[in-house]
Amino acid sequence: MPKVLVLFYSRMGNTALLADAVAEGAESVKFTEVEVRRIEELAPASVIDADEAWKTARATLAKKYRVLETVESLALYDALIIGSPARDGIISAELKHTLDQAGSLRRRGALVDKVGSAFGSLSTAARDHEGTTMSMLIPLMHLGMIIVPPDYGDAPVATASGAPSTADLAAARQQGARVAKVAEWVRHAKSHEAHGHRH
Repeated sequence: MPKVLVLFYSRMGNTALLADAVAEGAESVKFTEVEVRRIEELAPASVIDADEAWKTARATLAKKYRVLETVESLALYDALIIGSPARDGIISAELKHTLDQAGSLRRRGALVDKVGSAFGSLSTAARDHEGTTMSMLIPLMHLGMIIVPPDYGDAPVATASGAPSTADLAAARQQGARVAKVAEWVRHAKSHEAHGHRH
């Protein structure tokens, strides 16, 4: 039974919508256990409170999603799917900050041969998502994870408002299902290997 974590940062809620769709896709794979966690803001409360839309979005997200308590807990999962808004083609500072804290996990190989994937949302219709997704996958590669990239044939391209379209959400569900399937294959192979070593 693979355990999948969908971990995301969302400022206005668009990435959260994609995270829900990714989680839905992963849950559609039999016996998969899925958890969704939010990454907390780095901006001071005074800055957020001065922006009415941001303040409202943050309150809504905080009510719906638990935050990731500690980076160490990433070692508890078989698969990690990370999500972030694309800001000028790079990942959010919040997600980068979280991944930067994974040094001890890397040193002890806690995520080696676990499954990693990434998704992003765009605030414009520009197709620069591949670069952003790659910038999210690189830290997962450094952690020794087995990378499952999104199927770029169905890669999310946000509408000008930044809200994911029906096609984006369908692609996100497909990505979640694909990661869960690969996580199950890896778990199965590892259990066979462990079984073989006992005899």
